[in-house]
Formats: sequence, structure tokens, C-alpha cells
Amino acid sequence: MISILMPYRNTSSFLRECLESIIAQSEENWELLAVNDHSTDNSEAILEEFSTKDHRIKYYSNEGRGIIPALRTAYAKSKGEFITRMDSDDIMLPDKLKVLHSLLNKAGPGNIAVGMVNYFSSRGISNGYARYEKWINGLTKKGINYQEIYKECVIPSPCWMVFREDLDKSGAFKPNRYPEDYDLTFRFYQNSLNCIACDKVLHKWRDYDTRTSRTSEHYAQQYFLDIKLHYFLKLNHDPTRDLVIWGAGNKGKTIAKNLKRENITFYWLCDNPNKIDKQIYGVKMRHFEYLKKLHKPQSIITVANARAQKMISDYLKKLEQKSMLDYFFFC
Repeated sequence: MISILMPYRNTSSFLRECLESIIAQSEENWELLAVNDHSTDNSEAILEEFSTKDHRIKYYSNEGRGIIPALRTAYAKSKGEFITRMDSDDIMLPDKLKVLHSLLNKAGPGNIAVGMVNYFSSRGISNGYARYEKWINGLTKKGINYQEIYKECVIPSPCWMVFREDLDKSGAFKPNRYPEDYDLTFRFYQNSLNCIACDKVLHKWRDYDTRTSRTSEHYAQQYFLDIKLHYFLKLNHDPTRDLVIWGAGNKGKTIAKNLKRENITFYWLCDNPNKIDKQIYGVKMRHFEYLKKLHKPQSIITVANARAQKMISDYLKKLEQKSMLDYFFFC
């Protein structure tokens, strides 16, 4: 059986459409564990209505407050061998569960099934979300999601499926670290769960002004940077090699402050003549050619401009450096 974990809070405007898309799944062997995270609208009444029509739909109250405690509550109530998530404001395409289940069942434990997604909104999608959709779907289509894990969350939070044993091995929803989907993605990566390639759009991801990822402080840029640096230092950083930051914008400065707080020595590179040889936070800014003088450098690249990223990548490749070993794009 497939257990679908779904926290919800004040999504009554979209909840019926969401539940109808779950009921309409071509795969019928599922249970929905919907957890009310202190809603003040009539969302719970909608869940009660649907649960009386379909015994596979079960609803509970959050034993804590927030998405992570709600996921813990749902997971504790679940019984399925296969685990997936759902957002209460989104829509499953009819074959979503069937495709993810088939891919995962065929591949066996040690894998994670990931589907492609499609953003939609009543007002149209911004260029930023359109780029993110194209980027994450491009990774999913080839099953190479982890190759760019330090840029953004590479596994869409409501469009994956794993074996229960692999979710448990990865720590499930025990950590209190937000954004919870990005943290879980890193733990899938840490535990070497292989991403199964999928070329099908399986999930419609709704965007609107009051969605949690837009309004909650837990999804501010600082939280993303904290997670990136936490797992980089834990999983990929080699302390015997010189550590380097590229770029002195806001992200570069944030990473630098966090490294200094951890008493980790680093070099700081840029190509801005107005900053070279000056000090920021007591660290001298150097021209990027200085990289050649360092001992087996590992680089954190915080430069956001796409053209500049391409130039940096080409430069590092000429030095025979490899992505996700010698350099890591943090944006």
C-alpha cells in the first residue's frame, strides 16, 4: 500500500480539487493521512465530508505545530510500505501514484522515484518559477538530481516516493530543520538513495501569494544557505584542502560569516577590481587567479549570474577540476 502524507492549513479554496485528484488515481491501493495544522477555515469539514465517502481518506489533528510535526503525526499513523507526500493545494495527475509506484517497485529499495512537475497559477507563472520548473524537470528526466543539489531543492517536495525502510534510514521527519523538504533531500543524498529517471509530468504545483513557501519565515533565503553549508561541511568538505568562496554578494558574505563563526579558514575570490585586495570580515579579497596557488582547493561558488557561472565553470574545467568534488554551486 501507498501512504500519502498531507499536512494542511487553511487551504479550503483548493482542498476539494486536491482530494478529487487523489480519489481519481489509476492506482487504487493507497491511504491518505491528512493532518490539520491548526486551520481556522473549513478545511477540516471538507476532509470529514470526503472521508465519509472514501474510507482510504483519514484525517487527524497535528500533535504539534507546523509542517514537520504534522508530517510526523501523519507518518506515525501510516501503514504503507511505500511513502509519498502531497500538498493540500496541489493536483495529482491521474497516473502519478501508479507511475511512481511502478518505477520504485521495479528498482527496489535504495532508490527514490521522482516525477516531473508543472507550476500553475490563476495569474500566470513568473520567470523565476518557469526557470525552476525547467531546471528541476531537466534533472529528473535524466535522474541526475543530486548533481546540482547545492543550488536549490532538487527533489520536488510533493512528487517523490520511497520505501518506508529507506525513509526510516534517512531519518524520516525527525530533524527540526527547515525547509524540511530540502533537508530531507540532503538526507536522501547522504544515504545514497538513487534517483530514478522519469520523463513524465505527474504533479501540478500551485502558486499563489499566501502559499507557505512564500509566507513562512522558515523558507527565507537564510534557511536555505544554512542547510547548504551544514551538509557541505558534513558530506563534501575535505578539511585537508584549502576552502574557497567565490563572490562577495549577499550570499557570499552570509557563507563567509557562517564559516568564521565555525572557525573555518577560507580564501575569498572575486573578479571585481573595486574589491580585490580589500578586506571583508577580516579576509582579504583576491583575484580568482589566486586559486592556482592554493592546495587542492574546494570552491563554494555564490555567484548568481548565469553568464558568470558559465565562465567560472569553464575556467575550473580548464584546471581539470570536477563539479561536486572540487567546486559546488550554491546558487
